[in-house]
Amino acid sequence: MSIIERLRAWLSGERRAVPDWARADLPWADYADTTTSPMRISAVWACVRIIADTVASLPLVLYRRRGDGSRERAIAHPLYALLHDAPNPLMTAYEMRWAMVAHLALRGNAYAEIQRDGAGRVAALWPLLPDYMRVEVTGDAVRYIYAPPGRAPATLPAADVWHLRVFSLDGLTGLSPIAHAQRAIELAGATEEFGLRFFKQGANPRIALKHPGRLSPDAAQRLRESWSAAYSGMTQAHRVAILEEGMSIERITIAPEEAQFLQTRRMQIEEIARIYRIPPHMLGILERATHANIEYQQIEFLTQSLRPWLVCIEQGVSRLLRADERAEYYAEHLVDGLLRGDIGARYRAYATAIQWGWMSVNEVRARENMDAIAGGDAHLRPLNMTTVRDGEEGVSSNLGDQSTG
Repeated sequence: MSIIERLRAWLSGERRAVPDWARADLPWADYADTTTSPMRISAVWACVRIIADTVASLPLVLYRRRGDGSRERAIAHPLYALLHDAPNPLMTAYEMRWAMVAHLALRGNAYAEIQRDGAGRVAALWPLLPDYMRVEVTGDAVRYIYAPPGRAPATLPAADVWHLRVFSLDGLTGLSPIAHAQRAIELAGATEEFGLRFFKQGANPRIALKHPGRLSPDAAQRLRESWSAAYSGMTQAHRVAILEEGMSIERITIAPEEAQFLQTRRMQIEEIARIYRIPPHMLGILERATHANIEYQQIEFLTQSLRPWLVCIEQGVSRLLRADERAEYYAEHLVDGLLRGDIGARYRAYATAIQWGWMSVNEVRARENMDAIAGGDAHLRPLNMTTVRDGEEGVSSNLGDQSTG
């Protein structure tokens, strides 16, 4: 696009739709191979969903610093609507950030193409699939090679790619949690596969039929097929077996209870929860959860589990700002909803805040999604309190009066 065309598009408010070379990415369902994806494992799916659902549902707000140290929402900035409402014509902010966080949780990297207007400001963000991205460093420049199947590779400069990364050792690309926890995830998958095969066979262990005589290969094959047809599968479970010609049955596998099947499954769920630092009670492991400590575990989930993901995104937003804007603007998630306790504890905290004057009635009502009331913006001031300086002056004057008297 020429300079004149870019200027005309900017003045007319026109925004490009889906990039031509990225249209092959739109069928997202074709991305994951359902036969090999770790997302087939319920604990991995649950952990990724917990992180992505929570982070994507938190409002991401762009703020502007005022000269007096306070702040205000930068509603007039074009990036505000992209982060808070819709980053492109096809996706909501929730959908876009869900995809980006899921990519981070699975691959350690999340990419989005940055489309800008004629003034160099961000006009749209389009998520890119990390498996098709390659990062190259040539001299002092970084470039991104995006090559989805069936498309010619597209080279993007670093200025046109929003790159988020976690678990990075070189500061350039992130490490995949799935790849570095492969054995634990494979064991969880093997346990699920064992359970699936066991119950599909009618919950019967593997057995061997012993015949007192010598069977020809054809006779053994016919016996195996007839036995499978009569007693294998859920519909044939618990049928009475009739043995002839002196045959007997011998079990040749370990029973699930002897292999501690349920304990192994529970342990692998805890192992995957440990990888993502998810409290076990959020995955249904409630042995050590009580009514008293669930609230504290929820706060720990925010501070220990979610905070690194939130900071990664918040600091990554600075790359979407022009260099001359970064000292004035910044992004932050609103996490107040996650920190709420029960209604009694919340109201007691509000009462303390109002009585001591550091919150007004309308500020409290806003947090509870209630309309403001007349006169509710005033802050109370306790009458029995004074400043430290006033107190010192009062003491000094009293002592002076006593000495002269």
